[in-house]
Amino acid sequence: MLESIIYPLCFGMLALSLVLTALRFFRGPTAADRVLAADLLSIIVGAAILIYAISSEQAVFLDVVMVLGVFVFFGTVAMARAISKNPNA
Repeated sequence: MLESIIYPLCFGMLALSLVLTALRFFRGPTAADRVLAADLLSIIVGAAILIYAISSEQAVFLDVVMVLGVFVFFGTVAMARAISKNPNA
């Protein structure tokens, strides 16, 4: 019975954080703000996939989150290098 309350509550909180992070992504005055917001958006999506994997008891989604994490890490490093070369962008 408790599971019927917890999973929708988690998805609701993730949806709220997704909206707030998307606002920072579109409004954020600097490129660094946008890179951090994009990184956080991917973390939120990964968390939503993890919660879905736990609720549906399908372990295949755990691999998806691992691959997503690797891609996001390298993307963030690449954007940080680009921003460090041109900090006024």
